[in-house]
Amino acid sequence: MAVYDLERMLEGDRLSRGERRTRPRFFGDDIWKYQIILRHYEYWIGKRGLIASLVRGYWHYRYYKESIRLNFEIPPFVFGAGLSIAHRGPIIVNPSAKIGENCRIHSGVNIGTAAGTQNSAPEIGDNCYIGPGAKLFGPIRISNGVAIAAQAVINKSCERENVTLGGVPAEVISERGASDYIIAGSRIFDQTKEAAKCHRQV
Repeated sequence: MAVYDLERMLEGDRLSRGERRTRPRFFGDDIWKYQIILRHYEYWIGKRGLIASLVRGYWHYRYYKESIRLNFEIPPFVFGAGLSIAHRGPIIVNPSAKIGENCRIHSGVNIGTAAGTQNSAPEIGDNCYIGPGAKLFGPIRISNGVAIAAQAVINKSCERENVTLGGVPAEVISERGASDYIIAGSRIFDQTKEAAKCHRQV
């Protein structure tokens, strides 16, 4: 397993959410808190030893409770850095799905397998937007920068980047991609880190 960069995950998510504060408020910010819990749980899954097992159990408990409370079914290691969950659920994602960095996802979304299979789930590229109520099924691939319109049903791959898919079944309805609907938090984080590194070297 590759080294899990917890800082990049947390900061990428925060920036993609457009959060100016460095930490959630004590009251409120429930979805942001959920994302923080998810990232810590992912981080500790890869650790070994008694202490790690206890810490992992703590984060798993919080992840489980908050998933139920917010009506999210989001397995670990599905979303790349820069996740932005717009609203409380329901959101259902199959564990075999892979969604890239800087995804903005709305409520009512279901990302699942083809009928009769357990792991034939979608692969979605970086910098994508998934609108309310969208449904994606099967071993399909959605390219980078794609916006998926509300209530779209997608069961075929889209190899074109930076377009909008909509309808039932979905098809390209616009040459306008997701860039207006997302904040590329992981890219901002990487650029900031690189700038700081260059500054130290000067």
